Amino acid sequence: MPANCAELETRENDVLATYAQISKNSRGRKFPEDPPQWRTQFQRDRDRIIHSRAFRRLENKTQVFFSGSGDHLRTRLTHTMEVAAIARNIARALRLNEDLTESIALAHDLGHAPCGHSGEEALNQLMQEHGGFEHNQQSLRVVQLLERKYPKFSGLNLTWETLEGLAKHEAPPKMPTGDVQSQFPSSSLEAQVANLADEITYYSHDLDDGLDSGLLSEEQLNRDIDCWKIASARIQSEYGDLPKECRHYFIIRCLIDEQVQDVVQTTEANINSAQVTFADDVRHQASNLVAYSKKRHETNLQLRTYLYNNLYFNKIVHEPHKKATRMLGDLFRYYKRYPNTMDSFAQSMITEHGLERSICDHLACMTDRTVILEHERLITITK
Repeated sequence: MPANCAELETRENDVLATYAQISKNSRGRKFPEDPPQWRTQFQRDRDRIIHSRAFRRLENKTQVFFSGSGDHLRTRLTHTMEVAAIARNIARALRLNEDLTESIALAHDLGHAPCGHSGEEALNQLMQEHGGFEHNQQSLRVVQLLERKYPKFSGLNLTWETLEGLAKHEAPPKMPTGDVQSQFPSSSLEAQVANLADEITYYSHDLDDGLDSGLLSEEQLNRDIDCWKIASARIQSEYGDLPKECRHYFIIRCLIDEQVQDVVQTTEANINSAQVTFADDVRHQASNLVAYSKKRHETNLQLRTYLYNNLYFNKIVHEPHKKATRMLGDLFRYYKRYPNTMDSFAQSMITEHGLERSICDHLACMTDRTVILEHERLITITK
């Protein structure tokens, strides 16, 4: 017989740590639903996220390089999948709830603007007088309002725990489940793991894309970046001379392994020191328990500074972003003048949410390619 929801929840109780977020202890959903038959509540969340339109759009949204710049360069979708993989590994090592961790990781960039962080900055500037724009808040907006797949509610009706993980710096959402309205200074360990896995991923894989594109060089990294020098020497000692592509892969795999090990060991020590027993004990902590060691944090700051100076603001990366953000500004002003040129869903949002916020939602949901095509259709041709 297939395992039903109750059996899966019993397995969680048997295997997971007491301070993990157990599915049967979920604070529920805004709109009550019958429990899933063959899945836990968090597995249902994961599946709803994967089947959402917002998730599919990530394939054509920029990670670092403008979408379509190269066959092997990462998009926002491949980045998201890699975040989920690393998050699951850390959660498993710490005996946390992998399904909840994966759900948060898969949804963390659903609200990201087109054209990368330049697009986010452009939308935030355009919305300064109307509440601003921030992609974490927009991810919540996507899963609570903008996805329209179900007849009885807007959004995906995800569990409180998944929404908590997406809220990050915002207060987690209120749910009609009795005693859960208190504010917590921290979030679940699963949410903290997903957040740090995002950091591990872009430190490592953005570096990989920079090398693949030729904008970064191994010689420069060996000269300037301590963690690269150490990992490179280790790979050389273990495997000798390797072809360039293979060598890069093994060095970056080494960097990921070192960061994951550091996070697992540091977090385990923090958990023991804090003497937490249950999931809500974690939420009452003054600061996050999932963390790098001080030494690893300093090492990563060196790498982060290097990536900003040599990759993110490199002209070849930055110029296409600047051009695309100008297009976002043109489209925002055009839609403000001619709102009837937006799709019917965006127009239907205006009365309740205001013109500017509805335009912002419409633009944030676009892929890089759609921004270009819409600009060409509405603005370039009419000039």
